[in-house]
Amino acid sequence: MSDSEPAAKPQPQVSHRGRSAAPIATSNADGEEVPEFEPFGLMPRGPPPLQEFLDIWDVNMLRKPDEVNKRQHTTHLYATDNLIVRRGQEFQLKVTFDRPYKPSDDQFAVEFVIGGSPQFSKGTYIPVSVASDRQSPWAGRVVDSADNVVTVGITPAPDCIVGKWRTYVAVVTPYGIRRTRQDENRDVYILFNPWAAADSVFLDDGNEREECVLNEVGVIYHGAFDDVSERPWNFGQFDYGVLDACLFIMDKAAMPITNRGDPIKVARKASAMLNSRDDDGVLVGSWSGDYTYGVAPTSWTGSTEILLNYSSSKMPVCYAQCWVYAAVFNTFLRCLGIPARVVTNFFSSHDNDGNLKTDIILDENGRIDKQRTKDSIWNYHCWNECYMSRPDLPQGFGGWQAVDATPQETSDGMYRCGPASVQAIKHGQICFPFDAPFVFAEVNSDVVFYSRNPRDGTLEPVKVNSSHVGRMVVTKAPGQDTRRDITDQYKFPEGSPEERTVLEKAEEYGCQREKVTLPEADVELNMPLIEVRVGDDFELKLEFNNKSGQSRTGEMYVSGNVVYYTGVTSSEFLFKTPKVTLDPMKAEKKVIQVRSQDYMRKLVEQANLHFIATGKVKETGQIVTAMRVVTLHNPKLSVQVSGLAKVSEEMFVTVEFTNPFKFNLEDVYIRVEGPGVMPPKYKHYSLILAGSSMTWTESFTPRREGPTKLMASLDCAALRQVYGQAQLTVKP
Repeated sequence: MSDSEPAAKPQPQVSHRGRSAAPIATSNADGEEVPEFEPFGLMPRGPPPLQEFLDIWDVNMLRKPDEVNKRQHTTHLYATDNLIVRRGQEFQLKVTFDRPYKPSDDQFAVEFVIGGSPQFSKGTYIPVSVASDRQSPWAGRVVDSADNVVTVGITPAPDCIVGKWRTYVAVVTPYGIRRTRQDENRDVYILFNPWAAADSVFLDDGNEREECVLNEVGVIYHGAFDDVSERPWNFGQFDYGVLDACLFIMDKAAMPITNRGDPIKVARKASAMLNSRDDDGVLVGSWSGDYTYGVAPTSWTGSTEILLNYSSSKMPVCYAQCWVYAAVFNTFLRCLGIPARVVTNFFSSHDNDGNLKTDIILDENGRIDKQRTKDSIWNYHCWNECYMSRPDLPQGFGGWQAVDATPQETSDGMYRCGPASVQAIKHGQICFPFDAPFVFAEVNSDVVFYSRNPRDGTLEPVKVNSSHVGRMVVTKAPGQDTRRDITDQYKFPEGSPEERTVLEKAEEYGCQREKVTLPEADVELNMPLIEVRVGDDFELKLEFNNKSGQSRTGEMYVSGNVVYYTGVTSSEFLFKTPKVTLDPMKAEKKVIQVRSQDYMRKLVEQANLHFIATGKVKETGQIVTAMRVVTLHNPKLSVQVSGLAKVSEEMFVTVEFTNPFKFNLEDVYIRVEGPGVMPPKYKHYSLILAGSSMTWTESFTPRREGPTKLMASLDCAALRQVYGQAQLTVKP
């Protein structure tokens, strides 16, 4: 900073004084000292000796993974020593006194406190008594009493605050209350409970619940709707430090402690906090291709490293794109107990003027006017769905809710999206909160081709494609590594009467559509699917079909562009103007040769080529168009595991890669990790020569039994999205 530049002013601190008696509690990490002795009246000389009254010798939280609590609450997978339970379900603790407990003479309570300035009325201070005559928001009972040890059963309310609670045991004496000292080992994490019918995140389907809460290994789908690629992801919601990182995210957002029992508010707040656009949230988004100051989005293999980096540095982590936002958001939701899954929408609309149209402008000859075409269609876009009831909406709109942390548009002044009821989106009820119109447009926009009159600049619609956007919505199938098509949960079949009704309903709530009836074209154009590896020459076929009884001629404009997966053009590498003559009722093929030397030097990450053909039929003036996204297929990584797959036994993973190209790969990063077996590790290679191979072997020690995966990625500026994985089953 130069001397002449003024120093940046610090953010002014806003005080609560004059507005409230105490600041609103917004940090789970804060806590006030609770006195060990709380007198009932003034005691200038202090309390008298209390030997004759019940004294607490020990409090056992039964927090080990093999003890009753974690098994019954399905929290035994979390890598933390503290007790973790789910709300609305009983857990137990053992209190050892200095003598046998006498229910008629002795009074004691287990106290739970969260945040600063705890208050009973706010639900942040909960005393739980085992006596039947003393009411408490949480139920308490004596499960067993033997000698000096009392086993207490406690059931947190099914709508209680989710977070880390401090625990005390308090005994009532005639002079006051004496309680245990604060001990971090007695802190208990209370999570949402999709197993409890009274919890608002209750999910009745056991297979779905197992997948969307307990599965740490995910599959994220990308590519194109008819050429779907997949990549593994380690959600790692049970890894050491991840739960604390998720609670820190809510603290960083200054989310009031009292709101943290409501999954709607938690999901909405996290949707804003997972991106860094306006609140120093978790991830910095970048689509530029320059990742000098961080990790390329395509290089990440899991969420653990990202969340731990954020919670330790307190600074946003670089860099992310939509699937990274969705994957880390998924970890956050699953870790807190909210059922969640990552979904991918192929051909996802993101228009710039908030309507249901994606506008493509053509000149008078039928050629695309790139200067005036601003709307983009993402080849795919990932967001999340989380499962919860919606008491704020009419009945029937609970269940799966769409939430999106990728910063695209602001909602109530912040970059966030959702939760939006998927049921409401399907039925066009986009008036309901939150952000349903935006998600509705992502899956329902029409692609409208306009012909521009050069004399007065007016636009006339010449073709409408109503089935291109929202072509397919997929997620991982429960319990399998296969994909599941959930398009029918977002929209009715194209052209069905229900779809027409839904679109009319959406228009009532302000969504604008292009209402135009165009004569049916008698010439059809199609570009069939082609599978191409990076670096290959290939043929692009144009298939014309003349359905009329007369000859047709036309001049076509075929443009080949290297595009980002967001549909934004990086550069044009091909432009052809073939002429076509069609005999009556006949089909014709045109073949265009595409050479690798034309596109390889211009490739950007994710290796997408976008071809668009437009033209005008000379005899009728009708516009014919076709679009095709070609996803170039990358080579794979080989991942091999060796050694005895047992808990605490050393094993080895070997990652191998051969550079198949005629050029060198520079500044290459390889990452590998696996939930429950291997923390994230990476290795840097400054150069992998053309045609040469590399091998990296790394040791790891499984800490948990059961089936799992090791997943690896290779990433450099010239080659992105190279993945491999290996499955293993660890024995106890």
